[in-house]
Amino acid sequence: MGLIFGKKKAVSRVTEQDKAILQLKQQRDRLKQYQKRIELALSKDKEIAKKLLSNGQRERAKLLLKKKRYQEQLLVKTDGQLENLEKLTHDIEFAQVELQVVEGLKKGNEALKKVNDALNIEDIEKILDETREGIDKQNEINELLSGQLTEEDEDAVEEELTNILKEQLPNVPIDEPTGDGEIEEEETVPVKEKGKGKEKGREAVLA
Repeated sequence: MGLIFGKKKAVSRVTEQDKAILQLKQQRDRLKQYQKRIELALSKDKEIAKKLLSNGQRERAKLLLKKKRYQEQLLVKTDGQLENLEKLTHDIEFAQVELQVVEGLKKGNEALKKVNDALNIEDIEKILDETREGIDKQNEINELLSGQLTEEDEDAVEEELTNILKEQLPNVPIDEPTGDGEIEEEETVPVKEKGKGKEKGREAVLA
């Protein structure tokens, strides 16, 4: 029982404008159906009037044509009514679009107002002042540190920098040149002479 009574009724999203548009479209459809019936009746009445005239029934044919004429006038009136219904339907639909645009602008303005309220000008100016103070303080510290160095300190820094650069350079081996740079040719002993020396040595041993 608690679930039955405690259940919330679903909120309908159909607006009064939607209901009005639906009713207008239903009336439009009924008028179109009515026009079709009249058009069919007109074509039939014309055929019947022809048959009556061929049978010599002129008065009945005339009466039928009067009825046909009246229905044609009704058809013209329904055309005007359909045009009014279409125009009214379009106007309501366009008004709904305009309403949605206005609602969107309203929500956008509310959101912008909240953002502007969150961005307090005094807080922003305070943050900017603190930022500028921090930058100025850092600049003062840098100036103090650079001002404490003497000329001798500056020379020592330059010398250390030069030594570091020398250490980073690659070592190039330096060889002393020999003579005038020409390669000396080794003395070569002819093979025959070497053989003669060996033979002389053998003769000495035999002696």
